[in-house]
Amino acid sequence: MKITQVFLFFAVVLALLAVMWRFYPAGGVEAFGRTWRFPSYADAALAEEPAVDVDSVLAALNASTDMQYSSSLQDSVQFFREYLTSHPARIALPDDDLTYFDLVFNSFENAVTSGKVYRVMHYGDSQIELDRISSVLRQRLQERFGGSGPGMIPPVQQVPSISVVQRAWNLPLYAVYGDSTTHRARHRRYGVMTRFAPVRDTASVTFSQTNNSHAFDGVKTISRVSVLLAPDSTGVSVGLGTAILRRTDTLSGHGEVVLRTWELPAPVRRGTLTFRGKADIYGVMLDGAPGVTVDNVPLRGCSGTIFTAIDPSSMRQAFELLDVRMILLQFGGNRMPSLNKSSDISAYMREMVRQIAYFRSVAPHAALLFIGPADMARSYDGQLSTWKGLVALNDSLRSTMLHHGVAYWDMFRVMGGEESMVQYVNHAPPLAGPDYIHFTHQGAQEIGAALAASLDMCYEFYCLRKKWRDTDLFDWMRRPDAVSPDTLTDTQTDTFRTPFPILPEVDVQVINETSDML
Repeated sequence: MKITQVFLFFAVVLALLAVMWRFYPAGGVEAFGRTWRFPSYADAALAEEPAVDVDSVLAALNASTDMQYSSSLQDSVQFFREYLTSHPARIALPDDDLTYFDLVFNSFENAVTSGKVYRVMHYGDSQIELDRISSVLRQRLQERFGGSGPGMIPPVQQVPSISVVQRAWNLPLYAVYGDSTTHRARHRRYGVMTRFAPVRDTASVTFSQTNNSHAFDGVKTISRVSVLLAPDSTGVSVGLGTAILRRTDTLSGHGEVVLRTWELPAPVRRGTLTFRGKADIYGVMLDGAPGVTVDNVPLRGCSGTIFTAIDPSSMRQAFELLDVRMILLQFGGNRMPSLNKSSDISAYMREMVRQIAYFRSVAPHAALLFIGPADMARSYDGQLSTWKGLVALNDSLRSTMLHHGVAYWDMFRVMGGEESMVQYVNHAPPLAGPDYIHFTHQGAQEIGAALAASLDMCYEFYCLRKKWRDTDLFDWMRRPDAVSPDTLTDTQTDTFRTPFPILPEVDVQVINETSDML
């Protein structure tokens, strides 16, 4: 065959492909009982213009919380009214209750003077692994309210953390959730980290300051070490060894959860906890000066329906001993593969309502904040698009949580909504990985910063209300024609705090999960 014939053949083939690309129906062609698809010009034209401009979304988030304070109360209240009622990054409050976090903020403000460390428990799927999102929130809270250290860590760390280095010796791990290789206990006393490590002779846990470049400086200051043991711990010897303190105590549960804390005269870089006897270790707390901390509890593959499988009595005791004042629940994405119809979403909502009732019963002094799923993308007809059903799932979670007295942070819309994950992956540098599900470290930091800023806005409004008679101030927030705040006098009040709503008791059932996506 001559060279001209070869070139002519390829030219004809390319021309035919170009014609098909330009005029082929976007929905494909039905023939021989199948749908035959071909990349279309219409799809390519749509793909040229990204659905979400990530940089614009992030810039808008930062600008929305960068308020220039005015001497006019009316201007300040107008700003908060617009943010707290309409901004996509706001924390949605049940019944628009602007006092929802008041008890939490009041505790945080008094942490230093009371000498306590108030805790925020952050439960979530693999999006929060490595302490990425949690670490940003922890740093922001500690900058404002005091405290340091990486917070609570499990006795055996299954996934490394950027915030601390730890090792365990002679400690098996039992967990309420995991794959077929996970050890299960004959009882339900798994503890606040949903797992425990039994000591049956001698064991140890070592910790040391992290050198990870992504870690914040605050986690490197550890001057308060605690252990949390199960109620059936009997006569166990626990020794703490550091460069400046060596101490051994004998602890027994006597049917109650045990908390032992050692105050160190100065921060330490490393230490070792040695256990002898019989005990179940729930967690090790690595804290600093009085203040606030965030405890990171990642549960890979979990969709958040496992908590009712944990003994409520030991959980209630632990939350009380630990001074837990806020619980974050970040779930939803792992349920997507099994949601094929609306009834599947309804069933998931019923499961989540049971979890909320459970947390209300075991942590009555803690505010609950649910963080919705991130955008997730997969290929449909050759085009990457948001998972079908994700919008409905997110909207259902939001309405369900708010209806049952739980605040909601809409991470899906904070990202930019539909198709945003594709742009997070294509961003330079990438803010999400090639699986179109998980954030990169930089993407997780952006999400963590947005969450911290949203909570900080609630605190700023709390501070503003403390200076003014909130009755008139709330009227102004809800009705534009209400009395102008400029007519108010600078009067302090203590009447703005109200207790959290308590859900009615429901039948708590054990839920098993098998998804391992996130």
